[in-house]
Amino acid sequence: MPQIIYDIANTWLSHAVKDSYWVWPTMETMHFVGLSLLFGGLALADLRLMGYMKNIPYYTLSKIIPLAVAGFVVNTITGVLFFIADPTRYYPNVAFRFKMLCILLAGLNLLLYQIKVKPMAEKWGAGASTPLLAKCVGCASILLWIGVITGGRMIPFVE
Repeated sequence: MPQIIYDIANTWLSHAVKDSYWVWPTMETMHFVGLSLLFGGLALADLRLMGYMKNIPYYTLSKIIPLAVAGFVVNTITGVLFFIADPTRYYPNVAFRFKMLCILLAGLNLLLYQIKVKPMAEKWGAGASTPLLAKCVGCASILLWIGVITGGRMIPFVE
């Protein structure tokens, strides 16, 4: 294990998080709420990208995306704090690495969405069909975030 992992484990922040009776469970709750906002918001938009809920204009569903972004911010902050609190547990964990890989791939998928799909999607009114690329991006997003959730949930069981 790299020395930096041990250095992180010995910081005041690491000790403050793991030695407090209330900090960890509070962060777990915040992480769950953030995940609910993130996945809930994205799932609706992704399902529309995949061609479901055609009676709703995509523009209307896209207004929920800021809630998903807020959830991602909450999860990023709490996730970094989890890692700082116990880096020797997270760093070598296969489930943690799988989760991080899924987050990276979801970010690349988001980049593809921003560059190729979003300019088209803003024009889709009610009843509009979605092209294959949009369906693939929406499906990949849902599958990758399910991978993130699964990987995160498996961390305690894969040591």
